[in-house]
Amino acid sequence: MSVKLNEKALQHARSLVKRDRVVRDRRDDWSEHAPSADDGSEYIDAHGIEEYALWFLGEDTDENEGTKARHLFPYGDFSDVHRCAVISGESRAGQYHHRSVEDALKDLLGLIDEHEDDEA
Repeated sequence: MSVKLNEKALQHARSLVKRDRVVRDRRDDWSEHAPSADDGSEYIDAHGIEEYALWFLGEDTDENEGTKARHLFPYGDFSDVHRCAVISGESRAGQYHHRSVEDALKDLLGLIDEHEDDEA
């Protein structure tokens, strides 16, 4: 598996955070909040694979383009960034040594927390 950072998805995530499109939940919440495979298929049917790809910070370049299998490390629910997804993804990226994705998720978490502090 060869995983690279999806720069367009990172830009999309940052723009959502700056617009306060964030669910500030806890790490363990992601198992309940994560979209299902059917949700992903419905999103692709409605918006296309390019828009779907914007919700994943990792891209497995060993997988075919235009497939769901190519997209890894989701950070949201196709509407908002979920803090729990970012935390979970950062941990998983570190576990599997996907450094660029791990660093991007760490920075995104910092942006989420910084943005929350600015609102307080």
